[in-house]
Amino acid sequence: MTATHWLIIGFIGQIAFGARFVIQWIVSEQKGESTIPLVFWYCSIIGSIVLLSYAIYREDPVFILGQSLGSIIYIRNLILIDRKRKSLLSKQSKI
Repeated sequence: MTATHWLIIGFIGQIAFGARFVIQWIVSEQKGESTIPLVFWYCSIIGSIVLLSYAIYREDPVFILGQSLGSIIYIRNLILIDRKRKSLLSKQSKI
């Protein structure tokens, strides 16, 4: 891939990563309270992985570290959300 292709990949990652805040803002406005929708975490993961790829290409250790840790946290949040959803469904089925 050329440097231009990598630059485009970097911008796509940044757009995906930044979109999560716009989505969170819109959903919060609609609900009238601060909330973090599930799609926020998916945008976080997608943006983080794409930006991590770009950081590896750039060989930027600071950027690589930041995006690596973020990806782990975003995936963990989705695991916790899924665990809670399954627990709630289990409790509802017992009623």
